[in-house]
Amino acid sequence: MRLEELVKKIPRGKVTTYKELAKALGTSPRAIGQLLKKSKGIPCHRVVRSDGTLGGYRGKNWKEKKRLLEREGIKIKGKLIVDFEKVMFKLSSE
Repeated sequence: MRLEELVKKIPRGKVTTYKELAKALGTSPRAIGQLLKKSKGIPCHRVVRSDGTLGGYRGKNWKEKKRLLEREGIKIKGKLIVDFEKVMFKLSSE
């Protein structure tokens, strides 16, 4: 499965992590970040760091990512997602 297909599976109001995507695709979280930075037309704002912090957004300021996630109903305090486990979308059944 391709990265774009996986990211499109993340429902509105949910997030997954660079690590989850990397595990599903057999690569590194950094590689996922670099690929998402160049992506177009996929909801990559729904991909965050494993510790629940936002991380980057298309190589730009994290504030745009925060705005998009909050618009989807995700609560964020500073750069940290509130109740991270409740909004986490697991790609695998592990």
